[in-house]
Amino acid sequence: MADTADREANHALRARFDEVHGQYQRLRSGLDEIQRRLTAMRVGAESDDGLVGATVDARGQLTDLRLDHRAYRCLDSVELGRTIVDTVQAATARAGHEVEALMAAYLPPDSGTMRHDLGSLLRGPDQLIRETRDD
Repeated sequence: MADTADREANHALRARFDEVHGQYQRLRSGLDEIQRRLTAMRVGAESDDGLVGATVDARGQLTDLRLDHRAYRCLDSVELGRTIVDTVQAATARAGHEVEALMAAYLPPDSGTMRHDLGSLLRGPDQLIRETRDD
């Protein structure tokens, strides 16, 4: 009876390993495409009044800032500063959503938010495979 239980446990463990390994292989094979798309990603936002536009990359780093010439007449320095910050934050939030959508195509649904730290995406499966090979 113990042999049957061991075989069933081994079969279940092997099935789980095969599932995780398949996900790992898919992620590894798509890594170049993910990296290319993340590198090329640019996401923009515009203030409600259209006076400020901001573009960020996949990491949320500001890559372009556009100020309409009317901004200097319509807004004082404090309002302009706040509008710039709000617009950059909106672009960064959109970039985060786009990165999550991109990564969702490569990750299992229960993987949680990984953002764009590709190293963290691979550490778990890498460790699982090492542990399984050591057994």
